[in-house]
Amino acid sequence: MARRARKTTAAALSVAAALLLTACGGSGSDSSDGIEGADKGTGSPAASASGSASTDVQRPDVSVPKDLDLVFDFDSPSDPDSAAALEDAANYIRALNHGITKQDPEDAAFQFYSSGQASQYAHSQIKEYVDGGWTLTGRDRYYDAEISSGDESEKVKTVNVTFCEDQSKVFGKEVKSEKVHRTKESLASYQKFTLLMTSAKGNPVWRAQQVTVEGKAEACRG
Repeated sequence: MARRARKTTAAALSVAAALLLTACGGSGSDSSDGIEGADKGTGSPAASASGSASTDVQRPDVSVPKDLDLVFDFDSPSDPDSAAALEDAANYIRALNHGITKQDPEDAAFQFYSSGQASQYAHSQIKEYVDGGWTLTGRDRYYDAEISSGDESEKVKTVNVTFCEDQSKVFGKEVKSEKVHRTKESLASYQKFTLLMTSAKGNPVWRAQQVTVEGKAEACRG
């Protein structure tokens, strides 16, 4: 069972293994992809779950069970804003999966790291897991991050962040029985995320405002 991404920004994925559930992004109608798991994971300094520069900002817990491993193979940009935006894009992914493993569609973590459509997207994904009785287990890898500057006003800065995901080693797990539904690697195991990250000037926290998930991302499979 695997998460599959649709090209629509608010889409929930369908995953099959006797019944349907949605994952953190998804496309296509295949029912045999691998669902992604999320851990604080290992990764570059840019993917640190603790946040970048703010000792005076109380950030939420985004940890997950030990049987999930979220890996961020990101190189930290030299530009401070780009590095902070990339770090909090990773924290948005962590927060989404924190909500899934906590089985809480109203979890505070994703609400801290998102607003607007991105917050609605996270809520819908978590709720689909909870309603279906599913959680996640395995190893989820994010890589090939790219950052481009967005618009900037007197009060708000924006950065566009894109990255790939290999979810071939992350699987759905039934909450009650703890049965794991394993699936084989396929093109549907690869997704591409695009996040619009925003930050109020003077605030070290970057939040996802919009998210688009492209499923069956051939460019991410190489």
